[in-house]
Parts: sequence; structure tokens; C-alpha cells
Amino acid sequence: MKIEATPGRVKAARMIAVVADLLQIGGFAVFMPGWASPADDVLDAVVGAALIWLVGWHWSFLPGFIAELVPGLDLIPSWTAAVLLATRGQGKVEPEQEPVKVITPGKR
Repeated sequence: MKIEATPGRVKAARMIAVVADLLQIGGFAVFMPGWASPADDVLDAVVGAALIWLVGWHWSFLPGFIAELVPGLDLIPSWTAAVLLATRGQGKVEPEQEPVKVITPGKR
């Protein structure tokens, strides 16, 4: 099942990833224990599920999820990096082009 990455879905996925990383970095005291933190695990599971639902499965989500389980390594914005890698080149809006006028020489 291929999920179409519309501009809105790509933007939402990127915003979720950035907010999740900011929560983990800003809420360092809450998420400090790494793999032993239930709040961190719940946040990572919800973010991972939301990203897969929005843009589909991509291999970059797996190392991102594993990095979130390592204590201290979750201070790196791995969700943001994973979603940017997964959505690069997707969700672009193609500008609508004007129709080409054909001019035939000699005719008016």
C-alpha cells in the first residue's frame, strides 16, 4: 500500500517530528532515563505511528527509532532527520504551466 505524500501530509509529518524532538530535548529531565522512560517510549511510539500513517513506511524511520532508545542519543533530533530523509523530494506542488501557443509562419 503506497501512501501519496501530499504537501499537507509532508508538512504535518515534518512538524510532528520537530515538535517531538523539541519536547525530548527541552524536557530532558522527563525523558532523561532513555530506554527506561515510559514517557519517552510512549512519545516515540506515537510519533513513529503518526509518521508512518502520514508518509508511509521508510527505512530511515528504523534507525531513528533505535536512536531514540539509546540514552543520550535521543538528544539528537533523530525524528526530524528521519522524516526529512523520508520525505525529500515528495509533496512538492508543481506550478501550473500556461498552454503553449503555436505560431505558424505566414498565417495571421
